Amino acid sequence: MAADRVLITVTGPDRTGVTATLTGILSQQGASLHDIEQVVVQGQLTLCLLVDVPETRDVLKELLFSAKQLGMELDFKPVATGDGDAGPSTGIAEGRRYVITAIGPTLGAAHLHAIASALAAEGANIEKIGRLSENTLASVEIHALLPPGRDSDALKRTLLSVATSAGFDVSLQRESLYRRSKRLVVLDMDSTLIRIEVIDELARAAGVGAEVARITERAMHGEMDYDESLRQRVGLLAGLDVAVLDKLAANLPLTDGAETLVRVLKRLGYKIAVISGGFSRAAEALKRRLGVDYAYSNNLEVQGGKLTGRVVGPIVNGMRKAELLETIAQAEGVLLDQVIAVGDGANDALMLERAGLGIAFHAKPKLREAADTSISAAGLDAILYLLGFSARELQEVE
Repeated sequence: MAADRVLITVTGPDRTGVTATLTGILSQQGASLHDIEQVVVQGQLTLCLLVDVPETRDVLKELLFSAKQLGMELDFKPVATGDGDAGPSTGIAEGRRYVITAIGPTLGAAHLHAIASALAAEGANIEKIGRLSENTLASVEIHALLPPGRDSDALKRTLLSVATSAGFDVSLQRESLYRRSKRLVVLDMDSTLIRIEVIDELARAAGVGAEVARITERAMHGEMDYDESLRQRVGLLAGLDVAVLDKLAANLPLTDGAETLVRVLKRLGYKIAVISGGFSRAAEALKRRLGVDYAYSNNLEVQGGKLTGRVVGPIVNGMRKAELLETIAQAEGVLLDQVIAVGDGANDALMLERAGLGIAFHAKPKLREAADTSISAAGLDAILYLLGFSARELQEVE
């Protein structure tokens, strides 16, 4: 029996039973349903149905009558067979799918225009847009198809540029099974999980703040490797009472969103690790305070209740961080694609590179450009949006 393919669009006030009524008519009339999409925005429903309508049936007439009774507007247009199929004949379904997540205090038309323009410039077709935040437009998730031959790195750089200039955060991730199935989160400590650099606070307490800052500056400019800079800075702390470190460790100022991130992910079964170039007494205090599963950092030698100015054991540098990430993943039976790494400094680069999702958090431009994605304006709990969780879903684990 011959049939015409029709795209039906129904709009109007959202109410219970609209979809049930209309699909019931399609079923009764023997119409074949090929695709369906429904969204509700501020109480207004839009329902799209791709249907094969038998020529011998009054399907459209019945639909129009029922829609009018429901107080809905119904429109339809013929679609050539193949136009609605997800196949090579459309010229649109080829390529790679990506998820773009935008996060800001309040997103507006200008922000979305900037993102949409960047996607259009790369030939990417937007397939779906949804709001992740509740009540306000603070986070939006966009699904887009990037055609073959287009450079996702170029798109990422463009998106990062427009987001930085407009004061919001944006990420570009491959749409895959692993995006929403992460199982391990590895966090740097200083200036990531906490708002301070512990060594700077200790240096001020020891009266050597300026000297430590100069060594740090030299290391940042490549004049000294990380290990040597750490040894020299720690050496300046010799004689400091360990009680100063313990008091600091007991009152570490957490980064905005840190407690929410850890609480939610722990409830969802994630493992959490702190891998830090900082100091073990601070990292262990955080482990106890937040219920973190692993904590690795540098161990300062103590004798007679005072710091000796020496580090005991291997230094947790950039390479060591990456190795520890892999060790934890293996111990937990987690694929690297299921690992998130978060850091802010150059010694986090290898760790972020090894993880399935590397996030530069309030980092310098060089690390932001190298990482998979970055967060520069929001708190650590914004990571939950990057995993595709909506605010409504997250309320279930409060």
